[in-house]
Order: sequence, then C-alpha cells, then structure tokens
Amino acid sequence: MTHGAPAQTDERRSFYEQIDRFSMTPLWEVLDALVTPVPASPCLPHIWRYDDARPHLMKSGELITAQEAVRRVLVLENPGMRGDSCATRSLYAGLQLILPGEVAPAHRHTQSALRFVVEGRGAYTAVDGERRTMEPGDFIITPSWTWHDHGNPSDEPVVWLDGLDIPVVRFLDAGFAENLPDDTQPVSHDEGRSLTRYANNMVPVGYEPESLTSPIFAYPYAQSRATLHDMAGHENPDPAHGYKMQFINPVTGSYAMPTMATFMQLLPTDTHTTAYRSTDGTVYSVVEGSGEVEVGEGDGKVVMAFGPRDHFVVPSWAPSRFRTETDTVLFSFSDRPMQKALGLWREDRGNA
Repeated sequence: MTHGAPAQTDERRSFYEQIDRFSMTPLWEVLDALVTPVPASPCLPHIWRYDDARPHLMKSGELITAQEAVRRVLVLENPGMRGDSCATRSLYAGLQLILPGEVAPAHRHTQSALRFVVEGRGAYTAVDGERRTMEPGDFIITPSWTWHDHGNPSDEPVVWLDGLDIPVVRFLDAGFAENLPDDTQPVSHDEGRSLTRYANNMVPVGYEPESLTSPIFAYPYAQSRATLHDMAGHENPDPAHGYKMQFINPVTGSYAMPTMATFMQLLPTDTHTTAYRSTDGTVYSVVEGSGEVEVGEGDGKVVMAFGPRDHFVVPSWAPSRFRTETDTVLFSFSDRPMQKALGLWREDRGNA
C-alpha cells in the first residue's frame, strides 16, 4: 500500500496553503499514514511491576480519600501514549485502592467496566442492588449505565485492576455519567443471586436479556482456577496459549461484555509457547506464577520478566512468546468483541 509522498513543488505547496484556510488537506500527503500495510499502533509493550506500584498506591491513600477522589486509581498509562489515560488505543487500565472503612461513592456511566481483584479480601462491589464480596482473582463486571459503588468493611487494604472501554466511548463522543445522591445504593438482592440464577444452564421462562452484558456480574476465581486445572488434567495444551478459557455470557454464549473480551489461562511450569499475534492489543494481570514474555521482533523485541500481581500489555499485531518458571495463571482483556463485530479481527499463529 505504501507509495511514498508525491514530490513537492512550489505550485503544490501554494495550493496546500490555500485549501488549509478552508480546513482541508490533500489525502495523498497523508494516505500512507492513514491506510497502513499492517497495524501501526503507538502502543508499546510495557510492564507495571506491582512491587514498584504498590508503595505509590498506598501513598495515594494517605493523600486523598476514596470519597474525595470518587475512584482512587493510578492509571496504567502506556509509555507510547502518555497523557491519553490508556493502556492500548482502545483500553483503559488502572489500579484502584480502597482502604478499611472507606466507601467509593455510587455512580453510573456509559463506559463498561471490569474489576479484577489483585490484593486483599473483604471489600465489596455493589451493582444494581447486589453486592459481591471480593477475593483475589475474582473477575467482576460493571455493565454500562448500572449503578455501582465499592466499600471496604474489612481491616486490610484491597486493590483491584480496573479495565474500561473509556477510549472507545470517548472516540465515539458517547459518554454520559450520573452520581447517586447517597454514597451507597440500597441492597435489594442476596449476595450471589445472579450467579445462582444464571450460571446453572437455566434462565427464567420468558427471560429476555436487557443488554449484551452477562447477567452474572461476578465470576469467582476458585471456579475459574478449577476449570483450568481440569483442562490441564485431560487435554494437551495449545502451543500458543497453554490452557486458555474465555469468560462468556451464559445466556448468549458470547463474550461476557460487548466491548471487552476477558480470558484466564494456565501455563504450566517450563512452558515455552510458540509465537502468536492478533490485532487486539491485550492487557494482562499475573495471578500466580512467574516467567517472562517476549514481545515484538528484531530490534524492537522486548523481554519482560513477570511475577504475581504484575501487569503488562502486548500491543496489536506484536508477536508474543511466553516462558514460565512455575505454574502460571494469567487474566487478560482486550477489545476483541468490537473487532470481531466489525469484521476486523485477525490472528497469526504461524508466521509471527
């Protein structure tokens, strides 16, 4: 596709200056940057090590309350896009801290959000009248335009990874938000009701989904881990992914969230995966284990060693390879549902 910019002449430059006054520009001068042979993302491979991040998270707890901040979060900004508050072009990621006795006040917004618990037990997320007490490794959904608040009645700090589709909603100029007058919403359902009601291969007669988001808003890690280890006991690992599962909406069988795909994978000790790349840039959270991930190729190749609670990003169309030292469990999320819905998603399992 690359043709190179046409030669400059005095007459052409004069023409460009004339049309610039009318907020126009010649396509042929920018075509190669707009229509590229392969994805050309400014997103860079990067790792945020939890041992480095945690002291700053705790310091933020001394400087500002959860109520003042609304959400006390340190945004994980990709170094290739500083100032844009995003981990990839389409995904936002941040680490949120809630201290004992605090409440992060109730609000709702157009953006869909996921929570993945990194440290601590006993805090809760409430979504549309149901609370979920959070445990490390739990995957929790806040659907678009649902009331949600967080609280921590425990005696220890709790940290989770926030993942949102903020960049996409911002790009589409489709964002709305509201605050609830009270800090917490009324609790109208028993804890675990959504899991009991929709996770047993049954739905109420006449049930019609109100949205594309899963009616289950909390996926416990104990169940996710048991599924992965059952796979490992009965199947051969995928050469590129080890044992990898996708969280689904049990009502539709599709993605758990309409804008973000979520995955959990197990890479046994001494796994060396084959190269893999896809067009959905992906954010990873290390649940258990240690190893390293090699991202990119040639002079741009980066090797990142990781351990528990670290977070890293693999950009769109960047080949990646994993090597593990111990049994490793990874949670990840990407924008794959949007790409698939638009017919844009591609993967490469052999030529990366």
